[in-house]
Amino acid sequence: MTDPTSRNRLEEEESPYLRQHADNPVNWQPWDERALEAARERDVPIFLSIGYSACHWCHVMEEESFADEAVAEVLNENFVPIKVDREERPDVDSIYMTVCQLVRGQGGWPLSAWLTPEGKPFFIGTYFPKEGQRGQPGFRDLLDRISDSWTNGDDREEMEHRAEQWTDAAKDRLEETADATGTDAGASAEPPSSDILETAADAIVRNADREFGGFGSGQKFPQPTRLRVLARAYDRTGDEDYLDVLEQTLGAMASGGLYDHVGGGFHRYCVDRDWTVPHFEKMLYDNAEIPRAFLAGYQITGKGRYAEVVDETLAFVDRELTHDEGGFFSTLDAQSESLETGEREEGAFYVWTPDEVEDVLEDEADAALFCKRYDISRSGNFEGQNQPNRVTPVSELAVGFDLEESEILKRLESARQRLFEAREERPRPDRDEKVLASWNGLMISTFAEAALVLGEDDHADTAVDALEFVRDRLWDEDEQRLSRRYKDGDVAIDGYLEDYAFLARGALDCYQATGDVDHLAFALELARIIEVEFWDAERGTLYFTPESGESLVTRPQELGDQSTPSAAGVAVETLLALDEFATSEGSTVPRADGEAVDEDFEGVAATVLETHANRIEANTLEHATLCLAADRLRSGLLEVTVAADEFPEAWREQFASRYFPDRLFALRPPTEEGLEEWLDMLGFAEAPPIWAHREARDGEATLYVCRDRTCSPPTHDVTDALEWLGDADEGSGAGDVADAPF
Repeated sequence: MTDPTSRNRLEEEESPYLRQHADNPVNWQPWDERALEAARERDVPIFLSIGYSACHWCHVMEEESFADEAVAEVLNENFVPIKVDREERPDVDSIYMTVCQLVRGQGGWPLSAWLTPEGKPFFIGTYFPKEGQRGQPGFRDLLDRISDSWTNGDDREEMEHRAEQWTDAAKDRLEETADATGTDAGASAEPPSSDILETAADAIVRNADREFGGFGSGQKFPQPTRLRVLARAYDRTGDEDYLDVLEQTLGAMASGGLYDHVGGGFHRYCVDRDWTVPHFEKMLYDNAEIPRAFLAGYQITGKGRYAEVVDETLAFVDRELTHDEGGFFSTLDAQSESLETGEREEGAFYVWTPDEVEDVLEDEADAALFCKRYDISRSGNFEGQNQPNRVTPVSELAVGFDLEESEILKRLESARQRLFEAREERPRPDRDEKVLASWNGLMISTFAEAALVLGEDDHADTAVDALEFVRDRLWDEDEQRLSRRYKDGDVAIDGYLEDYAFLARGALDCYQATGDVDHLAFALELARIIEVEFWDAERGTLYFTPESGESLVTRPQELGDQSTPSAAGVAVETLLALDEFATSEGSTVPRADGEAVDEDFEGVAATVLETHANRIEANTLEHATLCLAADRLRSGLLEVTVAADEFPEAWREQFASRYFPDRLFALRPPTEEGLEEWLDMLGFAEAPPIWAHREARDGEATLYVCRDRTCSPPTHDVTDALEWLGDADEGSGAGDVADAPF
């Protein structure tokens, strides 16, 4: 058989990131058994490089080192070089990123790791320059040193010993070794305490930057799950500190360079403390999760700017990240071709000079107005150019330009539209067009939630189109299996916990937004596979990789929030919600091996929280999603059952104007005969409690509201239900508010 490492094999891959490296002189291999076997047969180390298509420093390392013939010669001769797209293989990325964080104290991409032929890491880092600089070793020197050490008996023995230690450390962190009882050493016998929400919110407030908004005192990353914790904690307690940090951070993200003020949508993060200059890539998951925090802020405060940001962001996603047949693409690159230099430069598509603004707008006064509003200056805020930041309030502009505020807003919007049209003529950033099940699940949830909160049916249609796209291409009904990635007709990679959990939540949210029981049925199917493939009853936890999946050096979990929410946290929240619809006690779910397990979504969720209670309580900042899940378990759901052919619009509007973070909308047919048809379709022998005995009364749409197993009387008047909740006069009345804070 021909040695697979004798050539670059990435041209056979569909990942845009891997294909970016298909022309390198390095004989890159994908992560597969052929490459791993070649390392064992050749008895050489693996050089593992992990990145993603929109990663700026990944491009830099490629240009400096991987495109260099001399570097490639060393890599090809002395190593098996493997490239991994971390968006396709988050399991591989999780293992080696964990090692990097344990060893180096921090991680990032590109991730560079040297492994034994068995896949165990013995040297690790992130970006390495080709030549050493400022105390950092050069990549070429590292290759020579590692290769020489590998062929030296004593040095190799030390490297292999280190690899065992680092692998064991990764296992301890990712697997959380269980004792004989199935719980972690020192684990709690109970889920996190009832005050976990306030404990988490207090920690978030302590970590907040009260001068500039956001968290920490360096680069600013969006932390939308933390903001959702603050929103829920404020709703529960009325603590103004929670609201202050929430609003300051939402305001900073909406006003600063993180937000694309010309075209909508959010960049990845800001490189400075005051949110001025972003890292310009745009990720689907950010543009899914950040708007959810803005929707919560809108419901709590009624500030119209928050809703405006959501609408503009979803319009961006619909325009630039949506497949023609539904489904969402993954990323837009940070780099694009500069019209001035002809070279690919970070931010070239997004930045402006005053002269460019004047050339487009032609009117000097309009240009001056826009530049004043958005801090477009001669000196610039990014390499002599400007990323727009909304810095000057409309009231101040009205005084300075001697115009009414309404006229200021009209002119600014006209200018923004003309600049947007001019920007569309620039060379565009590359788009990574793979469709990932998990990220699509996040985006589907946000479109569905926006439909409920903002009353936009188009948002629900977009959510459903995307769900059907993913379901049609990535879900195998016969095998009951979800694949992770679709790209130009190619389907690959078995789904991970985040794929099943995020998509199950998206399907459930589509049911809530539309009342279509087929979406609920799909959510339940996915939840059952979570219980079969990812739940380990002996250890009391949910693993990130399926039981039937590839065996790696360790089997990771994902308990903490990363750039996406914790897979385990979303799974727990979703299982708790779906337990309201689960079949009666004693029913079973078939396993792949032909055996069966009891269907007990709440039991699984509660046990996961019990198993990891100590870890969650010890570091609530890292486990914000699991904190929300623990609070949901403790507080219960607000069940809103509607017996009707469709959810009355007036009822929808009443609930949308109020912040109910734990609400679950459950439409059902108005008659028992209609419900029987649903139960037959779902394969249910009897109605779940959330539907049982809750038919329409007097031939009219009927509302049942229940919290903590206590229910209101059935009613035809939503005001009665809100009064029962004690919320008739306490809602925010979300609506338009002047945009003065922005």
